[in-house]
Amino acid sequence: METALFILFAAVAIISCLMVILKRNPLISALFLVLAFLCFAGFYVLLQAQFVAMLQLIIYAGAIMVLFLFVIMLLDLGVKQARIFNLFFQKSLGVIFAFGFCLLLVSHFGRNLIPGRKGDLPAAVVEAAGNSETFAMVLFTDYLLPFEIISILLLAAVIGAVVLTRKKL
Repeated sequence: METALFILFAAVAIISCLMVILKRNPLISALFLVLAFLCFAGFYVLLQAQFVAMLQLIIYAGAIMVLFLFVIMLLDLGVKQARIFNLFFQKSLGVIFAFGFCLLLVSHFGRNLIPGRKGDLPAAVVEAAGNSETFAMVLFTDYLLPFEIISILLLAAVIGAVVLTRKKL
């Protein structure tokens, strides 16, 4: 099951990365980049790194892509609003993803129902690999200065974007 999911994620990631490069419309390229980020988060889930997968979704698929889309809209490259795909393709893609999600749920919850096979990792393995509490402790103690510097840089970027887009009175 994991091999099939890996092959599916790998195929979708390769195709979406190629589409990022090959599409002429930057908005569509950015949407394919979001799909690639979602596949990378799927790889992390397969590696039992759920925290890193959530960081991938929140930071890259969320925040970074909003920034990319903001820059694309700010540059106003003359992109016409067009339908990305036809309706049949959208519906079939939705059915495929819904089926894959249901398979993933059954696979995850089925691990705990099959005797002799547990889905949860032992506490010693989780402590060795780290969890969100230890990650936050290290981030806000040992790496507090770089964290604050990055937050100031992001604040300066937001203020700069607001100043650039503001109309002169």
